[in-house]
Amino acid sequence: MPHYPSWQDTLAGKTWRTTHFPRIKADMPTFLGVPYAIRDEDLAGADAVIIGAPFAAGWGTKYSGVDKAEWLAATVRVRQQSIRYRGGYVQDFDLDIFEHLKVVDYGDVDIPLEASYEGTVERILEAQEGVERKVKAALAAGAVPIVIGQNSPCASYAIGRPVAEHVKGPVGMISLDTHWDCWPYDWATMNDHVAGSTNWKDKLFRDCPSYAIRNLVEIGERGMLENPDIVRHYLRNGACFMPMWKIRTELGIQGVIDNLRHAYDGTAGVYAHFDMDVLGGAGPTEGDILGELAEPIGMTDYEAIRIAHEVGKRGCDGLSFLCIPPGSAIMYRVIVYAVTYFLAGLAMRKAGQTGT
Repeated sequence: MPHYPSWQDTLAGKTWRTTHFPRIKADMPTFLGVPYAIRDEDLAGADAVIIGAPFAAGWGTKYSGVDKAEWLAATVRVRQQSIRYRGGYVQDFDLDIFEHLKVVDYGDVDIPLEASYEGTVERILEAQEGVERKVKAALAAGAVPIVIGQNSPCASYAIGRPVAEHVKGPVGMISLDTHWDCWPYDWATMNDHVAGSTNWKDKLFRDCPSYAIRNLVEIGERGMLENPDIVRHYLRNGACFMPMWKIRTELGIQGVIDNLRHAYDGTAGVYAHFDMDVLGGAGPTEGDILGELAEPIGMTDYEAIRIAHEVGKRGCDGLSFLCIPPGSAIMYRVIVYAVTYFLAGLAMRKAGQTGT
């Protein structure tokens, strides 16, 4: 596991930000130093709301062979890495997102630490309910909830279902992942109430009829991980599937961007989900920091960030991140970039500068 710098090391040399930013906790600044919202009323007028969902699934101290403390630290460390930047000015586009968008940080959902070590159905559903409450508050304020989490259901189903309930009409989905997450039940609990890591997407389609498979854009899977009956079911029903092999040999990143339209055709809203194990062994770091989740032919950091930006340009009603590669400062910065470039896309859309 790469050495993760201390909070003081992260601040070292960043004299323009060492004291002048809001803090949620002593070692947790708000994302990019945006205002800290402590109650629902503070969300008024916001275009986007940052929400942390620190939850690791299953029993015991490890998830996929990596200590759960490393997974749970993501909501703190992503924000820590964000504060190394001066603010919302993205030089690639000569665009300051905060000139166009109001963004607030609603802190972390109050998920008991025990929920990540005692995988009971009751604990999981309580954690999910806490995330849904904050997501619903953001949607009610007219903002896009952006949830930074680690495991299902707290960083997938808990965003997808409120989005479906909020949007008046059909909803499309854009999903980046190494795995389909479409098994007909949760492997960890074997309980029909749980939308876990293996089944959250299947449960979302069953529970929320406004999602249609023909408006699913699935990106990044590869290899020998899946049940053929499950994959073929989604293909027969019209899912736009872009495995990494096809992206590398045929589509390229522009082909992927062009195919995002399938999530928007005939829909009234879109939910975008980024399972960052899609990076596999690719990206700007070395080693199998994803543990058992690491797979060859991974997506690059640029590709994931570019897709986030293009989704923002086209419009999005909810965005979530999970399986954020643990323990690496540069990988947390990938999430900072993905969120910020997504916000840049939203800002361009609001300003009528998308060109899409």
